[in-house]
Amino acid sequence: MGTKRTQGSKSEPVRKIGKTGMYTYYVTLPKSVIDDLDWRDGQKVVVKKSGSRIVIEDCKPSRKSR
Repeated sequence: MGTKRTQGSKSEPVRKIGKTGMYTYYVTLPKSVIDDLDWRDGQKVVVKKSGSRIVIEDCKPSRKSR
């Protein structure tokens, strides 16, 4: 995993932004986060901008919340 920085009382992994094409960028996510969210390879997600933050959500609501 990448280096860590301290923000508030938490220690968070620092990630770099990569570029795959002229208009496409990516950020890798820690496996532990993917596992905690019960996401899988190839899953569709929605990426939204919220103020100065990026929010990544499952494309479909989880069955648990229905």
